[in-house]
Amino acid sequence: MSDESLHDADSRMARAVDAMERDFTSVRTGRASTGLVERLQVEYYGTPTALNQLASLSVPESHTIVIQPWDRSVLGAIERAIQKSDLGLTPNVDGTVVRLNVPQLTEERRKDLVRLVHKRMEEARVEIRNHRREAADDVRRREREGDVGTDEARREMDRVQALTDRWIDEVERLGKAKEQEIMEV
Repeated sequence: MSDESLHDADSRMARAVDAMERDFTSVRTGRASTGLVERLQVEYYGTPTALNQLASLSVPESHTIVIQPWDRSVLGAIERAIQKSDLGLTPNVDGTVVRLNVPQLTEERRKDLVRLVHKRMEEARVEIRNHRREAADDVRRREREGDVGTDEARREMDRVQALTDRWIDEVERLGKAKEQEIMEV
């Protein structure tokens, strides 16, 4: 396998891990985080727009998120978007800002969130394995065509497997960290 195709497989595996990590930011923990709401879609003049493009988001206290829109007319739309979302948070609008109080999670809800994290981890592992399969198919194809010998093909397959193992370990590391963060009281 040329270094270019190995690099391509590496970058696709990295993107799978990055996507999983981005999804983890929207998983609620016991602490307030702007990641919970920044990708929330708000109806703004008929167009769904990400909340972080309409307002500044801050966390002044460990259990409060403050959303300060740049255009006050969008306060109602932000409130509706938060209520429709599956966050389970109730917005408090005081005229210029929206405050979200993030309550402590119950033990049952923590376990549900851990299951969600495990599901997303498995999706990332499957995506990484699919990229490994594509790279391995490329090596086998080049071996059949006579571009590489059997020994070289075996070395390339070992390199692809090492790359896959490295990214799977990264998924495990990030997943365990998120699980620990969720279970922390």
